[in-house]
Amino acid sequence: MYVVATAGHVDHGKSTLVRTLTGMEPDRWAEERRRGLTIDLGFAWTQLRPGVTVAFVDVPGHERFVPNMLAGIGPVPAALFVVAADEGWMPQSAEHLAALHALDVRHGLCVITRSDLADPGPAIEQARTEIARTSLGDVETVAVSAPAGTGMAELRAALDRLVTGLPRPDVDAPVRLWVDRSFSVRGSGTVVTGTLAAGRLRVGDELEVVSLARTARVRALQALHEPVSEVDAMARVAVNLRGIERHELRRGDALLTPDQFHLSDTIDVRVHGDPAADLPRSVMLHFGSAAVPARVRPIGADTARLSLAHQLPLRIGDRGLLRNPGAHHIGGGLTVLDVAPPALARRGAAVARARILDELDGHADERSELRRRGIVRQRELRRMGVLSTIDPVQDDWLVDDRLWARLREKLPRLVSDWHRERPLEAGPPVDVVRQALRLPDRSLVHALVSPPLTVQTGRVVRAGQAALPAPIARALEKICAELTANPFAAPATERLTQLGLGPRELGAAVRAGALLRIADGVVLLPGSIEDAATLLSALPQPFTVSQARQALGTTRRVAVPLLEILDRNGLTLRLPDDRRRIRR
Repeated sequence: MYVVATAGHVDHGKSTLVRTLTGMEPDRWAEERRRGLTIDLGFAWTQLRPGVTVAFVDVPGHERFVPNMLAGIGPVPAALFVVAADEGWMPQSAEHLAALHALDVRHGLCVITRSDLADPGPAIEQARTEIARTSLGDVETVAVSAPAGTGMAELRAALDRLVTGLPRPDVDAPVRLWVDRSFSVRGSGTVVTGTLAAGRLRVGDELEVVSLARTARVRALQALHEPVSEVDAMARVAVNLRGIERHELRRGDALLTPDQFHLSDTIDVRVHGDPAADLPRSVMLHFGSAAVPARVRPIGADTARLSLAHQLPLRIGDRGLLRNPGAHHIGGGLTVLDVAPPALARRGAAVARARILDELDGHADERSELRRRGIVRQRELRRMGVLSTIDPVQDDWLVDDRLWARLREKLPRLVSDWHRERPLEAGPPVDVVRQALRLPDRSLVHALVSPPLTVQTGRVVRAGQAALPAPIARALEKICAELTANPFAAPATERLTQLGLGPRELGAAVRAGALLRIADGVVLLPGSIEDAATLLSALPQPFTVSQARQALGTTRRVAVPLLEILDRNGLTLRLPDDRRRIRR
C-alpha cells in the first residue's frame, strides 16, 4: 500500500477528485457533505493495478482548518497537489505548499482540476513554477475534469509512476504511529487510526501510549477495512487497543514500540524559513499529527531552543513545522538537532551552544553524539535515533575515548591526594570518586579502576599499600596479642588511649578489618561473634546475661552489646524473662 495526501486551496475539487478516483466518499461528516466543504481528514483508497494500492488522506483546504490539514500531511511521504483551472493559484495553495516544503515532502503530483471550465495552461504554468521552488521540485502535472472523467486514466497512470518511485519504508524500524482519529466500536472498544510510516504492527504487540505513560496491547488490526494479523509500512491502519478508553486518546497522541523513542519537552532545532530571531516567542509546533504549543528561544541565526507544552516522542533528524496561529503564517520547517540538550544556565552558554549547533546537520552520528555528551547510556542513544556500534565500558554505558583517558589519568592522583590528606584511610570511598570525577553511576568507577589500583571494602586503594600508618599498626599488634590471649576482654578506654588509639584511629582499624566494633569504645577481634555463639551453645539453655558473662570471661560492658549483636544476627533468641537461648 502507498499513502498520498491531497493538498490545495479550498473548493478546488480535492474531495471530488478522490471520490472519482476511488468510488468512495472521503467526507465522513454529514455537515461536510451538506456544505460541500471538507472540515476534517477523509480517507479513501483505490487499486491502480494488481499489487499497487494507493490510500488517500484527503485534507481540508479552508484556512480555518489548517491544523487538520497539517495532521493529515505530517506522516505522509507524497502529495497530490490540486489547483483549479478556473481559479488558478490561490492563498491556500501557497499555504499548503509552504507546509509541504516545511515538512520536506519530496514526492508529489500536480493535478489541474476543472479543466473543462477554463484553459488549464496558465494554471499549469504557474503551479509548476511555484512548486519547483520547493522541496517537491519539478513535478509531473495532469489536467482533469473529474465529473466528466476527462484525464482520469492519465492521472491514474501518473499516480502509479509517483507511488512506485517512492522510497521503500523501513519495515524493521520501531513503530511510531501518530493518531489522527480515535473512536469506539461496539463490542470491540477503542480504535485509533493513523499512517504507519515505518515499522511493522502485529496483533498482540504491546505499544507504549505516550500520553498515558503506560502500554496497551493490540487486540486487532485493520487495513483498508479488512482485518489483518500484521501490517507493514507504508499503510493506513486501524488499531483496536485493549484496556484503553475512547476518551483517553486524541489526535496527536502516539503509539510507540516500547523503549525506542526519547520523550522530549525541550529540543534544539535548525529552522528552515524565517530567521530564528524573527519567530514569535510562542508558536504551534507540528510533528506527525501532533500540534503542541512551544516557546522559542533563538540561539543562532537559524537555530533555536523550543520548550514544548508537553513531551513528544522525537529523534534526531525528525522534521517538523512551526506555525503562528494568530497570523495564519507558517514560520517554516525545522530539523531536530538534539532531543536531550544541556541546560543554558551559565553566562555565555547560549553562545557556546550556537557554535555547536552550527556544526550539526540532523544526522544521528554515534561518535559525534558521544564526543559532545561524554558519557551516555547506549539505550539513550538508541532512543535518540542513533545507531550504536561502540562497545560499552560497563553495562550499557558508553564513554568518549578521550574523556575516558583523562579520567584514567585523574584517578591515581585523586587516590593519592585522599590518602595523603587522610592517612588513616586507605583510599576514597567509591561514591566519593564517582562524585569527584562527575560519573553518573558507581559501576563506572569499578570499570575505571585498573592495576595498581583496586577496590577493597568499598574504597579505591593502591594494591599492596599499607592499610594503616605504622604507629597505628604497631599499636594494633599489641591489642590483638592481648585479645588473642583473652578474646572477650575488650581493652579499656585508658589502655586504648595509652596506645594512641582514639576514635579516629579505631575507626580506621575497623574499616581496615583489623578490629570489630561492638559498641562505642568497645572493640574485639574479627570473628568474635561466631566464637561467642560457639561458647554460649555449651551452656545449659536458656541462660542469663550473668551466665554468659562468666562463660565468656568478660564484663557486662562487653557481654550486653555482644548479646544484642547475637540477637540481631539471629544466633540467639531473647525470651520474655530476659534470658536467651542459642538458635539451633
